[in-house]
Amino acid sequence: MKIVLPVSQKSLIQWVSQATGISSLGVKVRLRGNDLHILCESPECPQRWRTLLDLLHALQHTDLDALTKNDQPSIYQVFVYGRKKGENQPQWCHQVFLNQLDRHLQEVEQALITDAEKSHRTGGGGALILSNESLARQGNPEAIARYLSETLSSFGIGVEVKAKKQQVTLENPINQNRLLIYCQSSYTPDPSLIAEPVAQKLRSLKLSGYQDAVIATQVEGETDFDWMLRVDLTPPEIMLKEWGRWGDVQAIAWILNAKLCDLTIKITATLKESTLHLFCSPANPKATNQIPDKAQCLSAILPQLQALAPQGILAVTVYGHKTTDHEPAWIDWQSLPATEHPDLAVSALELASAGDEPAIIFLLERLLNPDLDIRLKTGGTRVLLLRKGDLLHIMCEALVCPSRKRVANKVTDFVKQLKIVEIAGVRIYGRRAGNKEPFWNYGVDFTNRQRLVPEATPEFAATAAYVGELLTTEANEPVLRPDLTSQDIQSLFAEVSQDWGARIKRWLLATQLFAEKEQSQEQQAEDNGWRVALVWGLLGFLLTLQSDWILGYITSRLVLETPKITNTPPKLSSAEDETQKLQRRVFFTNTSSTSGNEVFNASGFTQQENESITRGKATATAILLAARSQMPSFNVRQLDEQLALYKQRLAKSGQPPDVLIIGSSRALRGIDPTTLSKNLANQGYSNIDVFNFGINGATAQVVDFLLRRVLKASELPKLIIWADGARAFNNGREDITFNAIAASPGYQQVSQKASANEDSNNSPTTPGSIKPEQSLKTATNTDNNYQALDEWLNQALANISTTYHQRDQLKSLLNKALKSLPLLKNNSTIQPKKSAYPEQDAFELAVDFDGFLSVPIRFDPATYYQKHPKVTGSYDNDYKSFQLVGEQDTAIQEVLKFCASKKITIVFVNMPLSAEYLDSVRKNYEQEFQQYMLHLAENSNLIYRDLSLIWPEANENFSDPSHLNLYGAAKVSRKLAIDPMIPWPTK
Repeated sequence: MKIVLPVSQKSLIQWVSQATGISSLGVKVRLRGNDLHILCESPECPQRWRTLLDLLHALQHTDLDALTKNDQPSIYQVFVYGRKKGENQPQWCHQVFLNQLDRHLQEVEQALITDAEKSHRTGGGGALILSNESLARQGNPEAIARYLSETLSSFGIGVEVKAKKQQVTLENPINQNRLLIYCQSSYTPDPSLIAEPVAQKLRSLKLSGYQDAVIATQVEGETDFDWMLRVDLTPPEIMLKEWGRWGDVQAIAWILNAKLCDLTIKITATLKESTLHLFCSPANPKATNQIPDKAQCLSAILPQLQALAPQGILAVTVYGHKTTDHEPAWIDWQSLPATEHPDLAVSALELASAGDEPAIIFLLERLLNPDLDIRLKTGGTRVLLLRKGDLLHIMCEALVCPSRKRVANKVTDFVKQLKIVEIAGVRIYGRRAGNKEPFWNYGVDFTNRQRLVPEATPEFAATAAYVGELLTTEANEPVLRPDLTSQDIQSLFAEVSQDWGARIKRWLLATQLFAEKEQSQEQQAEDNGWRVALVWGLLGFLLTLQSDWILGYITSRLVLETPKITNTPPKLSSAEDETQKLQRRVFFTNTSSTSGNEVFNASGFTQQENESITRGKATATAILLAARSQMPSFNVRQLDEQLALYKQRLAKSGQPPDVLIIGSSRALRGIDPTTLSKNLANQGYSNIDVFNFGINGATAQVVDFLLRRVLKASELPKLIIWADGARAFNNGREDITFNAIAASPGYQQVSQKASANEDSNNSPTTPGSIKPEQSLKTATNTDNNYQALDEWLNQALANISTTYHQRDQLKSLLNKALKSLPLLKNNSTIQPKKSAYPEQDAFELAVDFDGFLSVPIRFDPATYYQKHPKVTGSYDNDYKSFQLVGEQDTAIQEVLKFCASKKITIVFVNMPLSAEYLDSVRKNYEQEFQQYMLHLAENSNLIYRDLSLIWPEANENFSDPSHLNLYGAAKVSRKLAIDPMIPWPTK
């Protein structure tokens, strides 16, 4: 099979063939990151030094970057292999650094001379090849790039390094520079894969004059960076001194061992109370009888300790002993600066308990970095601290985002042990170094806080300055394809035109108004039966026309006999009478004053409208708005009305609400926006606008469709409260609500708009990549054609028919005739079905202008189950074939991704359930749902709050076993308002 090579590889192969004299069929090249691999093979293995000499001479006069694509990273080193044809492994390999070609030439020429003299020396007397590491230590960006490419090229990642001068600021007082490391590859590498190896290589260089380094990855052909990472380049010596000043014993031992390394003396350290004990012994384990010199040890140790002045350490005791002896040969005791300065005598733990923030940061970093060696190599986990009110906010960041399981409990227990005055709780966050927003958060309150003020995630200014200007974007130049020729462009347009021609042809055939030009003879023979069909069709038309005339004559005679109109109202059935009484009672209750206050207040102005009146007016307004809306129906009346109310809210206020409540009927009845807004105002969040967009039967798919398809980005709030439970995520049951929406004209219009946007943004797709929305659009167009044809035929027949305009009278006539038959006389007296719960039915439509459904009924099992069957979990269709993997899971994943991209905070509230509802079967499903949501919250930005079991026995808070009434909704709203884990928006 013939393989077509890229243009860049063709030119490289030709260049290698010309340089070495080896046939182009025996040359293979491969580009990986910043490395060029060249394989030379022939019937006899090519001579190593002769081949290298030819290549090196060619490299001196050739710019390899000119032979590759413009978007290919620069080549820093070349690997040359020699292999005999037919063998799998090369016989020799040589690495060539392109910045040291002269040294390589000297090495090769010396090797050729040695071979000529038949000497066994291997390059003796040749030039010394400097490693990339030694060159990178000098701080040259190009040398650093070559050094990093040794690691990253194996992952197929190209590297480019630049140095950026930094302005003098409080965080950068000595004007240090920043390294900008650009990584380019054909894929998006995982940050955890390359973060620590690259950080270790950078920190091992011990660069001077650099504050930090920023790593940014980019996929070839794209203009935006996938992710950025910040690496702290603070030298290990400075890190050790910072911890040593705080009295860290391990850091002090590292510093002293580095100082006494030349004396071959090893030090171990321990701290007892406020005295540091240092044990000096020979570093060489074989020197068992050697005793460290006391004068040398003290002269090296004491100046270091005096300069460090460790916090909380008053004195030091130094011991000298042999390796094998436990008894010291000599002892010396010295006081330290803490004895003279009272501020240094206080330990770091005491300072932290008093609320000293630098001491708390040190102790937390020491807690999260138990291995000092790893911290010095990678920078470790850094801690940022911010105190707001009675809460302590702690940000933990590292090259790889610290795990919440590993960090949260440790930090919480430690801060709790400190017993800091006026600190009632802690909020912990985790993120990757270089990011501004946290990946996860965790909070604990140590005491029962009388006033819980919810706090949003604070901005930690220590690194926020880095985020905004980590990288400077290059000029936005158009991305061109220099490898495309005019013939390629013409062939592309030809393929596109052919593809669209085939699509139009298929669409015309789908209308059934057109047929293929060439048909088989058998099909033509079958078409000869059209005469028979025409005869029978005319007979059927004449019979229909005659029947229409006869029925029209009969109905017209009946219409002439107009009945007399009486003023006696018809007698209502018991069910209708009860319903009308209840509606009158509800109306007069809502419109009458219960307190006796007049309509006008003392100042003469009208009082505020009664809340019950407002709630009563919203339903009629929603119905009217939905009827006038230009948006087609979604086949779900409540969705149409709620959407109409929401659009009216947006038109009046000009902006979306601050908080949007979504979910099924459990959200619709379970959270009162008015109560929530009032209680948030009591907590210091004034003028928070809340709207309840609950929809009966809404599942995760319905919520996903509403947020991502129905509402525009400008109509979305800052915070979404998703109130629901396990039933909305069950993939085993039929999603009746979403299926009804999917079959609606509103869904078709939304899908058409989405398809139009995708078609305008994307290039023409191949037939195999057509999305479901595109196929739905084609099917919709076909259905519209049929509907237009059907309407035209109806209008034409209506003008001819004599009974069409009197079809209602004909229907009533046939109904009376059928009821007069003997078989149906006994069934004609059946009473209309009476509502099992007329009070609840009357309140089903009582939605207020905030979208909330206020149900005042209190759940009483003794009377409820007399009117409603008691269904156990085993026979509950909502839990049928319960499983959490499927379309609903995909929907919530899409919602979380969408909210993260729009920077919308989403909180899921598992709504309360009664003990009557939670039997053993439902409890098992609810526990499974709990684990599912906790796992989802750990791996995303979702905030999960569980209220399912707060009142299992409080039936007075429920209207039925699984829905809250207005009293339970008020309690839930108040509880959410004081929840410290919900970041309420501020104005």
